[in-house]
Amino acid sequence: MLATPLGNLGDMTLRALETLREADTIACEDTRVTRDLLRHLAIEPPALISVREHNERAQSNTVISRIAAGEVVVYVSDAGTPAISDPGARIVDAVRLAGYSVIPIPGVSAVTAALSVCGFERTAFSFLGFAPTTEKALSEFIESMRDATSNSVFFESPHRADKTLAALSAQLPADRRVMIGRELTKKFETILVLPAADLSNWADENSATLRGEFVLIVEGGEQSKRVLVETAIDARSLLKALMTELPAAKAAKVAAQITGAPRQTLFDIATELKSHASDAV
Repeated sequence: MLATPLGNLGDMTLRALETLREADTIACEDTRVTRDLLRHLAIEPPALISVREHNERAQSNTVISRIAAGEVVVYVSDAGTPAISDPGARIVDAVRLAGYSVIPIPGVSAVTAALSVCGFERTAFSFLGFAPTTEKALSEFIESMRDATSNSVFFESPHRADKTLAALSAQLPADRRVMIGRELTKKFETILVLPAADLSNWADENSATLRGEFVLIVEGGEQSKRVLVETAIDARSLLKALMTELPAAKAAKVAAQITGAPRQTLFDIATELKSHASDAV
């Protein structure tokens, strides 16, 4: 399993170059991308096998057969470290179950590259893959990050980045920091950290240049604000006060911004209070 550059060929390690030169077969996502990479590296392409998500399990048998025949087989993704939101895990599992060793040739990863420059002090993080595409799933995805104490790292594609940034801006506490990493290691690399409140405006102002893959990191929240019982504010009293002027859903949203507690939990309490108030009338 060999990591390839995200864009800057200077990130190719000497060990990776040596391994590619010795390979009898290279399994890869897109043979055209890998062939171009090998040409830039002045490496004569060996046999290339296309391994994508839809055929990974079937192609595992091909890889195992070639290893059994004594070949050196290398697996690469189109960019970065294989099996990190890319195909590769099924091949690793199948090859190991067949009794052969799987050796990592480490190198570039968009995840660790982004984490190294985010500046967030917490060391714990969760990698969440690509953001969901439906509105409901995305909202639940962001809610889980809102309540997490560890940093949350995920990928986003350029044609959905504006909607995701707007959703983060709407759902996260206004001062929660988010790192935007775009086109890492490439010519138009962008790395900046903004409070959640500014994300939507930034996306609008840069809509013409929202190209390339995004890595986003949401800073973890404070442990003391995760659970209602750990806050200094009595949620029921707060909601009662807010609901004299606001509907339950809006009151829950405002209370969540104040306390850092899960909005759904607060909405459930607000609904209960509203129900009790109706019964009392």
